[in-house]
Amino acid sequence: MSSIRRLIRSAAALAAMAAATHAAAAGQEEQFTPEFKEVHSSYDAKHTPKLAAPDSVKRGEWFDVSVSVGAGGEHPSLSEHHVRYIALYKDTAEIARVYLHPVFSAPRVTFTIALDESGTLRALAEPTHSAAWESSKKITVRAP
Repeated sequence: MSSIRRLIRSAAALAAMAAATHAAAAGQEEQFTPEFKEVHSSYDAKHTPKLAAPDSVKRGEWFDVSVSVGAGGEHPSLSEHHVRYIALYKDTAEIARVYLHPVFSAPRVTFTIALDESGTLRALAEPTHSAAWESSKKITVRAP
């Protein structure tokens, strides 16, 4: 009987610890300011993604879209300050995302994509010290 009681006490203790951890994590979100959560669309030489893509493409044909972080110079890639990921969207739909390792990867990627209709390509890059930064470019899709 004592082993069952110990198991029940252990399970209860684990449940209490899990509940406390969940409560602490839920409270952490309140620590972030709205500026940290909101995507930046203003220009910043170090953080704004530079999006390179053609102005016009043929429907369904593959083409390259290059994104580098730091429109005025490359963003650093240090263990304490780096770009976590670069994502590419077509309007509001995410097309691709690349997660970057600090130190071992430069903050630039090339995506090869194909589109069926015109719209806006959006590049998002999230550094470790702020919310994501965004740039965009309109792209026209023409008949093949």
